[in-house]
Amino acid sequence: MKLPRRAFLHLAAAATALPTMPRVASALDYPTRPVHLIVGYPPGGVTDIVARLIAPWLSERLGQSFVVENRPGASSNIATEAVARGSPDGYTLLLISSANSANVRLYEKLNFDFIRDIAPVASIGRDAFVMVVNPSFPAKTVPEFIAYAKANPGKLNMATSGAGSGSDLYGQLFKVMAAIDLVTVHYRGVGPGLPDLMSGRVEVMFLPVASAIGHVRAGKLRPLGVTTTTRREVLSDVPAIGDFVPGYEATNWEGIGAPANMPPETFLQTRLAIPNHTIAIGIFDPSQNAQARRATNSKAVGAPHA
Repeated sequence: MKLPRRAFLHLAAAATALPTMPRVASALDYPTRPVHLIVGYPPGGVTDIVARLIAPWLSERLGQSFVVENRPGASSNIATEAVARGSPDGYTLLLISSANSANVRLYEKLNFDFIRDIAPVASIGRDAFVMVVNPSFPAKTVPEFIAYAKANPGKLNMATSGAGSGSDLYGQLFKVMAAIDLVTVHYRGVGPGLPDLMSGRVEVMFLPVASAIGHVRAGKLRPLGVTTTTRREVLSDVPAIGDFVPGYEATNWEGIGAPANMPPETFLQTRLAIPNHTIAIGIFDPSQNAQARRATNSKAVGAPHA
């Protein structure tokens, strides 16, 4: 089974159509204590950045702290299991990304069933990745990189933020579509892989724009192409990979999930307090828009004008 982004968003949207239930407490009664937002990757990756943008806004809006808690490992499976087995009271939530749907296929034996055990609370947005190399690498464009890789099969190392992560999936897609041979080197997140990329121990990595932009502007990484079909606002001089590899396109998505065994009343409380459109507006409203775009270059799902 798999849960593509579109299916997740449909499920999240469907939650708004739940019938009125007897004795449902007002959404204003939630939360009454701090909420833990679990992230399956170390600090520095786009999932972590999105969580840290969301948390203070939700804290201000709902009057209780939303605490970001990093539990990296196994391409976010450790965090997912922790939430799936956590208390179903709405106070332990999961920052979900594309990796969660990919893990359903990549891992044969998991101690949880993502579709069965995690209920969609809200969709957040989608974001681009960028293909980057060390500035000392000979190639300065995607075509030059492909030519160099074909001339040196199996000699270039591609770092990823973990098996099944967006970094891994979008890099593997590029390898297949460009018909090149790269050695995959998995790290436990973006943060641990960046030092080796910037030191030249690995040659290439597909990074969330949010994680790469600061290093690109500092001249520590060279961007070759973005994974979306069009250029990104914060990297306007970087072409789309699809301009050179026809048909190539890849974007990451994020959402919020909760234990699926929550009582209906509790789930509805949580869902009403953190609806799709409120997150979209909250994270991408005019007062926060500049910060969010600088940090993530994302588009909020369902956001006005997104």
